[in-house]
Amino acid sequence: MSIKDIMSSPVYVIAPDETISHARNLMLKHKIGALVVVDNDNMIGIVTKSDMGKRMAQAEPIWRRRPIDKVPINLVMTESPITIYPDASIKQAVDLMLENNINNIPVTNESVVGIVTRGDIVKYVSEQAIDTKVSEKVNKDVISVHRHHTINHVVDEMERNKISKVIVTDDAGEAVGIISTTNLALSSITDNENKLSTKSIKMTRRPTPGGEKTYRYIKEVALVAEDIMSGPIITINEDNTISDAAKIMIKENITALPVEQDEEIVGMISRSDILRIMQ
Repeated sequence: MSIKDIMSSPVYVIAPDETISHARNLMLKHKIGALVVVDNDNMIGIVTKSDMGKRMAQAEPIWRRRPIDKVPINLVMTESPITIYPDASIKQAVDLMLENNINNIPVTNESVVGIVTRGDIVKYVSEQAIDTKVSEKVNKDVISVHRHHTINHVVDEMERNKISKVIVTDDAGEAVGIISTTNLALSSITDNENKLSTKSIKMTRRPTPGGEKTYRYIKEVALVAEDIMSGPIITINEDNTISDAAKIMIKENITALPVEQDEEIVGMISRSDILRIMQ
């Protein structure tokens, strides 16, 4: 089986002078993670949810100088992306993805004819009879954040640990959600002045000791982890197979699964771990 048998087509494209907000809307509408950037019918780059999530949340000086609706794709896209031929093997695509830490590869045959994603490969794995146990591939270095941690703290943890996902926990230390670069990219975490978005909360006071609470004023506070996390959390037992994990990821449209043992989370299995099965 070759790449042409599993690739996604048609390919959704965007012009380099289109805005990040337009790219985000296209990704949400079509449930995709990448757009090929074309200029005069020629591919000049690719922009992914990871690109947008990381760069939007970093609040670099360039974001402070113009509203997010005005930031063009050419400032965040990856130029001259790695490509692959339709007749290449799935293993070749996996090797390119893991060696270059990328999630999407345009498929070209003189022109762009498709795109192969990690999701396409995970779907392929889900259809195979692979009996390797999740426990053999689980990553036990799991980073967690509290549900009330700020978005900046979440991004800092991702950058510091070079990861794309964190577990969100409650006051009791129980896992209640997960945040990935997808959440950062597709959530409205910045406003038109490129400041982190806020939410309004009602503050209450009692006019007299023991009196009934009365709404006094509304206060704006920064968004926190629980505002953008995905939940409720979906887990998998370490005794399940890699194919089982792939099936769940495809069904739930997620990119990682916390791994449970005796009702406790002991690690995480991601699409990268599943891809390594194909090497």
